[in-house]
Amino acid sequence: MATESPATRRVQVAEHPRLLKLKEMFNSKFGSIPKFYVRAPGRVNIIGEHIDYCGYSVLPMAVEQDVLIAVEPVKTYALQLANTNPLYPDFSTSANNVQIDKTKPLWHNYFLCGLKGIQEHFGLSNLTGMNCLVDGNIPPSSGLSSSSALVCCAGLVTLTVLGRSLSKVELAEICAKSERYIGTEGGGMDQSISFLAEEGTAKLIEFSPLRATDVKLPSGAVFVIANSCVEMNKAATSHFNIRVMECRLAAKLLAKYKSLQWDKVLRLEEVQAKLGISPEEMLSVTEDALHPEPYNPEEICRCLGISLEELRTQILSPNTQDGLGIFINFPKFSQTHHTSSATVQHG
Repeated sequence: MATESPATRRVQVAEHPRLLKLKEMFNSKFGSIPKFYVRAPGRVNIIGEHIDYCGYSVLPMAVEQDVLIAVEPVKTYALQLANTNPLYPDFSTSANNVQIDKTKPLWHNYFLCGLKGIQEHFGLSNLTGMNCLVDGNIPPSSGLSSSSALVCCAGLVTLTVLGRSLSKVELAEICAKSERYIGTEGGGMDQSISFLAEEGTAKLIEFSPLRATDVKLPSGAVFVIANSCVEMNKAATSHFNIRVMECRLAAKLLAKYKSLQWDKVLRLEEVQAKLGISPEEMLSVTEDALHPEPYNPEEICRCLGISLEELRTQILSPNTQDGLGIFINFPKFSQTHHTSSATVQHG
């Protein structure tokens, strides 16, 4: 399990063309030189699509594409964010007045998620300002976790500016939680692999508690990551959260069926753990408890003994309260909204 502090190392910027270009652009933008750089990679998942938010293990690996941020702390409270991509406009605010608008998943809000997560973890009210220039080469909205890489980068930037220290596991957990400020109810896989990844190995990521185990990649294997070029911004639509809410409702129905305290349950793995059964037995319980035909909200409410208003306000996420649909399907984790996938070829 990787729990060591985030690695820092000195680099000669002139030896890295991308860093040198970022330094020059930073100087042109802010009239000064960055004090440090932070990097967080994207990821591709090999096994376990859409099950991390159910509490189950996944097998991702990091990719070379990443988010880089050049940073200069300043003596004021001003937070100035810029991006090397002209499609993403500059943004500035007070570091002590972070506001994240869930209705507008603009690029800078992902940075604010990471900053706010670290700020709240340490219970800080006064943060120093900073100038930041972001450079990313992860295809956006492609299922390679560009947004999570930015959240992780921002968390590490804030931690460094504060002069504080956390383990990689702690950082991953904080950033997984803080990305939900933008409205995405993710499970933590993306942030975990971004911090815990190591060259030459995939990672078996397990939750509660978070831990990562090396899975050595086959010698001579080549992973081909294919991007369909269809973009899906998780925070800008309800598609991702609909799947999360369907799984959450399934967990609650299973818990009620087995006379467990269903109102405290959020994930399917919690039900399995409370019942003390194997995954195969869990599948059998699911087939007994849930019918294959779609459920409508009224049936969900009857089964749980709650009102439609309680369903909306106490269980569903804000962007699924009115858009969950007339019928609710409980899938067997076969569908995915990611547009990138990895296949392996033996050379």
